[in-house]
Amino acid sequence: MVQTDISQLAAECADWRQILRSYRDEFHSCEKALLEMCKKSLSRNHLTQVEHFQNQFDIQLQNIHDLKQTIKSHEKKVQQADTEEGVYAGHERLLNEFLSLESTLQELRDEFKNFINNTSCP
Repeated sequence: MVQTDISQLAAECADWRQILRSYRDEFHSCEKALLEMCKKSLSRNHLTQVEHFQNQFDIQLQNIHDLKQTIKSHEKKVQQADTEEGVYAGHERLLNEFLSLESTLQELRDEFKNFINNTSCP
């Protein structure tokens, strides 16, 4: 494996982790918005949705943490230039995991924004 490839793979890992950190920070802000919303009088339906979002944020924050740790471990392997084929295969698998999680996170973010924008609280 040439040095350029190693640098590129390591840079991609760093980019993925930064994107996941951004989602983590955004979802912590969303949790705070949910707490503020809970201070208001909400309908039963809205309370159900608040609970849904709180559960989803908890789950996805754990998924973010787990994937960040996996990426960090992979990045160490890349830096050590372990078996070329294994590193590339692992990198591709991680890319697919990252893209799948990112899609889920974007859907949750959009769903939450719609909920906040469409929820009129007295």
